[in-house]
Amino acid sequence: MFTWTVRQPADGIVIAPDERLPWPQTVALGIQHVVAMFGATILGPLLMGFDPNIAVLMSGVGTLIFFVAVGGKVPSYVGSSFAFISVVAAATGYAGQGANANIPLALGGIVVCGAIYALIGLGVMSAGAAWIERLMPPVVTGAVVAVIGLNLASVPVKNMAPTSFDAWMQALTFTTIALVAVFTRGMTRRLLVLVGLILATIAYAVLTNGLGWGKPISGDLLAKAAWFGAPNFVAPVFDTRAIVLIAPVALILVAENLGHLRAVGAMTGRNMDPHLGRAFLGDGVATMVSGGVGGTGVTTYAENIGVMAATRVYSTALFVVAALFAIVLGFSPKFGALIHTIPLPVMGGVSIVVFGLIAIAGAKIWVDNKVDFSDSRNLMVAAVTLVLGTGDFTLKFGDFAMGGIGTATFGAIILNAVLGGGKR
Repeated sequence: MFTWTVRQPADGIVIAPDERLPWPQTVALGIQHVVAMFGATILGPLLMGFDPNIAVLMSGVGTLIFFVAVGGKVPSYVGSSFAFISVVAAATGYAGQGANANIPLALGGIVVCGAIYALIGLGVMSAGAAWIERLMPPVVTGAVVAVIGLNLASVPVKNMAPTSFDAWMQALTFTTIALVAVFTRGMTRRLLVLVGLILATIAYAVLTNGLGWGKPISGDLLAKAAWFGAPNFVAPVFDTRAIVLIAPVALILVAENLGHLRAVGAMTGRNMDPHLGRAFLGDGVATMVSGGVGGTGVTTYAENIGVMAATRVYSTALFVVAALFAIVLGFSPKFGALIHTIPLPVMGGVSIVVFGLIAIAGAKIWVDNKVDFSDSRNLMVAAVTLVLGTGDFTLKFGDFAMGGIGTATFGAIILNAVLGGGKR
């Protein structure tokens, strides 16, 4: 599980899951994966009123749980899932700002959701994944993965650029990352997200702190924060209403994880289906552990899949490094302060790139599986799913609201079954 074949870095070389670069490069790439998950893993808990330090800590713990569950065969990072945001808000009555006073209620639902997810994993391990295949063929999984990126696109565009200057900084950030990706070589290209973020932050500091064109970067919070300290852990409370609202998210996590594994399989050229049940089990247990101490529900991260697609390094060693680094950061209030120091529009520009790579990963599933869009059934499943997810189509059932990712996921599954995709 902890043994990899060492490959020397070279332009264009593809590093397989059971291989790794020399440790210095592996550590650098692992840190880049932590940076890639920053936007979602930090933003997710903030939108639910959770402690970001606990979320980061449990993303590291969850990634290690996932790594052990799949025997080190699947390269994937586990972090805060956006699928929980709407149901947590409904269950806790959270208004969207500050700390969530009813976090324990949400945690009980998250733990039960993780248990259901883990049971599905055990079912797949014992009965096989054929029923999952019939329920969610490539046309469905590709659409769901693409929708995750497209649905999240409004987050950086609408919420992370409050001024015209911030919008221009976002444009400068994603342009910088694109230039690094196209015109650099070697490790610089593989570290495109991290390098782009650093360069864009330097440019932001010059334009704001130096020229006064925008809100300057302040180091006061960073200077006052302690280097090490335990987060404020919270115990779950099991409330029936909250459980009923939150537990069904397990089905969305199944679709996300399946789509992510398909994307990884398509990129690596390796069949990840034999690890599907263990992946569900690992993700479910990670969600239970996270919810048990005050963290958000977790899922495998498409952001990190996007980074792998850009760097062509699929080594599982990266995620061991990233997980350990995240655990250390979770115990550092200084890290939490540093997160708040990164300019919002710079993180927004990074998110635009990463979310776009997620959407393309979904399209790649269609291409690699030769999905036939001359078949009107495939066409309708994909078309409706993309618009439901991108437009954030929401359905309400009493106090329960199912947002765009949920309606798109279930819509794709139901349409595929009704139109005869499962029978075919």
